[in-house]
Amino acid sequence: MTRIVVLEGDQTGQELLEEALRVLDGGVTGVSLELARFDLSLENRQRTNNGVAHEAARAMKECGFGLKAATITPEEKGSVGSPNSIVRREIDGTVILRTGRRIPGMRPLGGVYAPISVVRMAVGDAYGAEEWREGSGDDEVACRTERISRGVCRAVAEFAFAHARRTRAKVFGGPKYTVSPVYEGMLKEEMDAAATRYPDVRYEPQLIDATYALLLSTTGDALVIPALNRDGDCLSDFVLQLFGTIAGSESRFALLGRSAESQNRYGRGPARHGPHALRQKCRQPHGHDSGRRLAANVYPRPQGVHRVARHLRVGVRGRRRRRQDSRPRRSRLHL
Repeated sequence: MTRIVVLEGDQTGQELLEEALRVLDGGVTGVSLELARFDLSLENRQRTNNGVAHEAARAMKECGFGLKAATITPEEKGSVGSPNSIVRREIDGTVILRTGRRIPGMRPLGGVYAPISVVRMAVGDAYGAEEWREGSGDDEVACRTERISRGVCRAVAEFAFAHARRTRAKVFGGPKYTVSPVYEGMLKEEMDAAATRYPDVRYEPQLIDATYALLLSTTGDALVIPALNRDGDCLSDFVLQLFGTIAGSESRFALLGRSAESQNRYGRGPARHGPHALRQKCRQPHGHDSGRRLAANVYPRPQGVHRVARHLRVGVRGRRRRRQDSRPRRSRLHL
């Protein structure tokens, strides 16, 4: 029996998770699954001082499959923070994929109709950076150290071009490599290198600010946009809103091995501020509520978590096929 780790969340995030689990029911899929559930609600994370998040991440890495609900990230300094960063570090995830798609009944912006995927770093950059302040008064300065690695940049570029080839899309956009040729230029270098390995994939690099502007005048091409961690976090919400709602997409973690072949194993439901805006009464008293302003364009649709469940189902079946193919087969004597 295949084991899947289920990371429970908060409020409407938990409600959407239950919808996803219905899709994974054995009566629907014909596959028997063992669901190992971990309570990642804000209350339990605070009670265990994030111990449950570390425990759940280790279980995900061990079994190879996981499904996570949206959770509340408190704003208070020194609080438990986001469990997403803990999970990403524990499972050594390198890439996050979010795709905007047409949803029946939702009106997209302008000529947007083909899928647009944002491939962003799962670790490094502005997230987890060390921050401090020096001086006082008008002379006070705020400092931050950010770090990205060549390996993660290569993983993002490789995954972006491989995904574009699978979906017949164009690799588009990029970092602000003209202003930051050493730091952000590293990702651009790996994008250019990947373009030589994928000559059949269309490639149109753009600065990140031009990427935002050109997305508003897109002619409908399917796009894949590689991005730094923070750029991709902001860009993915912008892209999803182009399709009329930010509540209809899933997040997928990708692990890129030495063979440069991606393995999608982990999924997360729609972002917290997407489902959170479904109901004004769900405003959390201890967490961040930036999604309230988007409430008019967010609908209670569980397509995102349904897609996550579908990806997991495909992964489970693929693993079983690989195991069957690797078994020694008995020779048959035909008379």
